[in-house]
Amino acid sequence: MKQDTLTAHDIVDTAIAAGSFKTLAAALNSADLVKTMKGAGPFTVFAPTDEAFAKLPAGTVETLLQPENHEKLRGILTYHVVPGKVTAADVMGLKSANTVNGKALKIAVHNGGVTVDTANVVKTDILCSNGVIHVIDSVVLPQ
Repeated sequence: MKQDTLTAHDIVDTAIAAGSFKTLAAALNSADLVKTMKGAGPFTVFAPTDEAFAKLPAGTVETLLQPENHEKLRGILTYHVVPGKVTAADVMGLKSANTVNGKALKIAVHNGGVTVDTANVVKTDILCSNGVIHVIDSVVLPQ
């Protein structure tokens, strides 16, 4: 897992600047979470890439972005956010993490790699002014 350091921008601006989180940025905007995620935090975001969103069944993202699905989308997005700053070293010692959604993500370490529910953590410790981003390869859904 590669580690990056970037602290000048908040979580939203960092994700946008990375270029591989366009769907996540659109979803945060649609769910009215941009202002929150630009707030003081700190937050830990397990951020699915555009490719992760593309793995969802056809039409899922488009459906979730519709105004009538605002609360469902908000629930999914907040399931990817843990309050506080949880670095990769911290994550390695956890079996679960309580999310802003109120449900817990399952965390497992296998052969030096980390999974969060069914997603693999592919990049860690992208430090932001209001928290940290860990990149995951799938969208995780609250049960």
